[in-house]
Amino acid sequence: MRDDRVYLAHILECIDRIERGVSAGESEFLRSDLLQDAVVRNPQVLSESTQRLSEELKSRHTAVEWRKIADFRNRLVHDYLGVDLEIVWQAIEKDLPELKRAIVEMLAPDIKLE
Repeated sequence: MRDDRVYLAHILECIDRIERGVSAGESEFLRSDLLQDAVVRNPQVLSESTQRLSEELKSRHTAVEWRKIADFRNRLVHDYLGVDLEIVWQAIEKDLPELKRAIVEMLAPDIKLE
């Protein structure tokens, strides 16, 4: 589980970076190429960390859609010319808070959600 905790903490770091990157709102995100590049990179990195988590941990936390995270990463990496920023924004708004809660729960009691 020790290695899992390292990857879980890294996932939270990526989530924090995404949250900071979109804190100015959707219109600023859609207007800024630099911001888009910074924000879109973190789901890719986050997904890499989820793929390094143990199968034991993943099997205990089936509410997290691990496969969908990997699929989303693959779309961002391999279909970079076809990335729909509206879909990225929707994933950040809808899915990221749920993932954050789940990761914090996996790390509990060491980390508290603010």
